[in-house]
Amino acid sequence: MTAITLTQYGRMAEKHWREFLPNLVQEMEAKGILEEMLLEAEEKTAGEMHELTMQFQRQGLTAQMAHNRAWEMVREKYILLTPESE
Repeated sequence: MTAITLTQYGRMAEKHWREFLPNLVQEMEAKGILEEMLLEAEEKTAGEMHELTMQFQRQGLTAQMAHNRAWEMVREKYILLTPESE
């Protein structure tokens, strides 16, 4: 299998998941789907970020403000998942 090269979102997701969702990561690794799930999280994040950023810019926000607002809305859906309880 070819190693997948993740972008910043995928790497951020992996770091967060390993730290705060160790059981989920262990389960995904056991099933051999961790890279696939990270790639999916990355793709969904990038797609939604793009759509929201464009939408906010049409509403008059600067590119940076639009990007920041989009990130605030999308990051916890796919990347910064809620930590597992102890």
